[in-house]
Order: sequence, then C-alpha cells, then structure tokens
Amino acid sequence: MLVRGLAAAIAVVFFDQLSKAVVRGYFAGHAAGEHENVTSFFNIVLIYNRGMSFGLFNGGGGLNALLFSLAAAAIITVLIYWLSRVESPMLAVAIGLIIGGAIGNVIDRIRFGAVVDFLDLHVGLWHWPAFNVADSSICVGVAVMLLDGLLLRREAH
Repeated sequence: MLVRGLAAAIAVVFFDQLSKAVVRGYFAGHAAGEHENVTSFFNIVLIYNRGMSFGLFNGGGGLNALLFSLAAAAIITVLIYWLSRVESPMLAVAIGLIIGGAIGNVIDRIRFGAVVDFLDLHVGLWHWPAFNVADSSICVGVAVMLLDGLLLRREAH
C-alpha cells in the first residue's frame, strides 16, 4: 500500500505544481488582484497566501513560511509512517492525497514564501477563500479517510 499511496502523492504534487506554473505564467505581467471569469460562480485568480488555510495568519511573512513548512514536514513524516502500516487501498490513496497536497504547498512556501492559490468560487459578492489543487487533494483525502473509517470498515464482532 506504501507504493499506491506514494504514487497518489507524486501525482498530486505533479498536477499541483503544473497548474500553479500555468496560472503564474498566465498572470505574468498582470496587475495584482486581476482575475479571469470562467463562469458566473468561478474565477481564476493569482493570490499568494502567506498564512495557512483560508488565509488565516496571512500577515506573518517569512516567519510563517518557515513555521508552516516545519509543521507540514512533521505531519508528512507521521503520515508516511502511517501509510507504511496501512492495509486498505482506499486509505492508502487518501493518505497519499494528503501527503501530496502538503508537499505541494511546502514547495510553494520554500520557493515563494507563500502558497499559490488560484481557484476562486463565489456567489454574488461572497467569495470562498481561493484555493489550489493541493488544498483540494487534502480535503478529498480527509473526506475519503473519514468515509473509509466511519462507513466502510466493518469490524467483526
């Protein structure tokens, strides 16, 4: 299961970094805050999030990048250990999605001092905080993990 989970992690890192490179290239030379309307509820934007999820602690600058990267490295280490002991294919992929998402965001913090976010969902003037492929993979991984743990595992009594 270790190989399956690590393959999922590598795929997430690849697509996360590729999507961020495409968005950064597209917005090169544009003014800050510009966006591209895709639908009435979805935009592509280029935002550098120096904080953590949903823009929390976004004002900390370089110290945040270091602290959040160290915390993510510790979490990734624990997840890889857990992955090495997993027997469920679905749980292995879920953990791999989380690992890949965490690595993708750590790469950004090391390269740019912030995470590149670009997916902007909104209803009217209310905008969900921008996110990226890595964030999505983490959320899907956690959801699959919960599904596996709460609904699909039936312990024999």
